[in-house]
Amino acid sequence: MKILIDTCVLYPTVMREIVLSVARRGAFEPVWSPRILEEWARAAVKLGPEGEAQARSEIALLRAAWPGCEVTPPEALLHRLWLPDADDIHVFAAAVSASADAIMTLNKKDFPKGTLAEEGLDRVDPDGFLMTVWLSDPEAVSAGANGVLQTARRLSGQDWELRPLLKKARLPRLAKALG
Repeated sequence: MKILIDTCVLYPTVMREIVLSVARRGAFEPVWSPRILEEWARAAVKLGPEGEAQARSEIALLRAAWPGCEVTPPEALLHRLWLPDADDIHVFAAAVSASADAIMTLNKKDFPKGTLAEEGLDRVDPDGFLMTVWLSDPEAVSAGANGVLQTARRLSGQDWELRPLLKKARLPRLAKALG
């Protein structure tokens, strides 16, 4: 299964790391576009002076880890597709260009399932997708979540517990399942 990951899923560190950990274990093949990665880097400016630089280094690591996962949609496709928010058409076009099965996003209203289905795509949210993977392969998700928990503890100096960390990361169903 090939899934295009939207900026809103890549930008938050905990969510991104858990999603990508299950990709590393073979649950799906991730896809993104240069524009999605650029949106992530620009959004990280909100974190402070080092935010963008850190995002760009994480993006470089992402590209190195998955060298064949970046797709640039053709201009003609961008003009053919429609979404309620024209600023999201590039995401839709990248998914179509990559022959993805789904778009992983938190943005339900701007990615109507019916519109996506016309191009053979589904829309999945990270929490629901991770729950589906957990039901079939609990170890894949648990290992990723525990790895992220250890990193969060090390980097923040706080004694995070898994459930609050996942809830804060907008993964409430997964938090309940693993917590």
